[in-house]
Amino acid sequence: MRPMAPVTDRVGLGWRALLAADILANLDRIDVVEVIADDYFDAPQRDRQALRLLGRQVPLVLHGVSLGLASTVPVDVVRLDHMARLIEDVEPWFWSEHLAFVRGGGVEIGHLAAPPRTAATIEGTARNLATTRTIVGSAPLVENVSTLFEPPGSTLDEATWLRGVLAATENDLLLDLHNLYTNGCNCDFDPYDVIANLPLERVGCIHIAGGKWVQATRFPGRRRLDDHRHATPPPVFDLLTEVARRARQPLVVILERDGDYPAFDELLAELDAARAALAHGRAAQLAKPDVVATI
Repeated sequence: MRPMAPVTDRVGLGWRALLAADILANLDRIDVVEVIADDYFDAPQRDRQALRLLGRQVPLVLHGVSLGLASTVPVDVVRLDHMARLIEDVEPWFWSEHLAFVRGGGVEIGHLAAPPRTAATIEGTARNLATTRTIVGSAPLVENVSTLFEPPGSTLDEATWLRGVLAATENDLLLDLHNLYTNGCNCDFDPYDVIANLPLERVGCIHIAGGKWVQATRFPGRRRLDDHRHATPPPVFDLLTEVARRARQPLVVILERDGDYPAFDELLAELDAARAALAHGRAAQLAKPDVVATI
C-alpha cells in the first residue's frame, strides 16, 4: 500500500462586524471567512462589492440562515432569488444552509428548528434542494442543526435521517460538531456513533462553536444550548480529531462566534486549537490508514 500523502486542511472564522478589523489584521492566521448571507440580501451594491473584494484577499463562503430547507413546506423562492443575486455579485467559494424548518402555515418562527426526522421530511428537503439548485444555480452544503429535545414525530435517528437526505440529493454536508455534541447530550446518543455512520466523504465543511448548559423548564434535567457565545469545549475538538482521523479529503473548519466576544487573541487560540485537533487526527490516519472509514 502506498503511504497516504498529507492533506491540507483550512481553519477560519465567521465574519462579524465587531470582529472585522481584527480579522483583516490577522488574515495570515485565518484561512477562510464565512459571511452570513441574509445580512446582505438587501445591502447596497457598495457593501456587496466590499464582500467581493474581501473574497479576493481570503477564501470567502456564504452561510444562509432563513431558507427553511428541511421541511415539507416549499422553500421561499423570494429568499432564493436574493441568494442567487448575492452569489452572482460576491462569487463565494461555496455556500451553505441549515437543515432546519423556519416557517409553517405562513408563520415565521424566528428559529432554526430541527424537523421531525421522517421519510416525509427527507422527501420535502430533497424537493426544496432541487428547487434551490434550479433557482440559485449551485447546490449549498447542508448543515445539521441543534435541538433541545428529540423532534416530535420523529421515526428516524439523526444519523439515519442525515444519510437519507444525502442519499436523496447531490448536496454535501456541513457537519456542525457542536450541534452534534449538543444533540448527543440532549437526546442521549453517542456522537462518535453518528460520525462512524455518516458518509464522511460527503463532508464539505465543519463548524465548531461553544454553548452552555441550561435548566430546562418543560423537560427533566439540564439541556445543552448551542448559543455561539462561549469557547469551543474540549469534547468538540475531540470530535474534530475523530473526523480528521476518518476523512480522507481536506477539511474546512470554521469557528462560529455570535456574541460575548473575548479578546481576539482568544479566538485565534481557538483556531490554533482546531489546527492541533486536525493535526492529531491526520497523524493517527497516517499511522493507521486502514482506520479511514466510509459507509
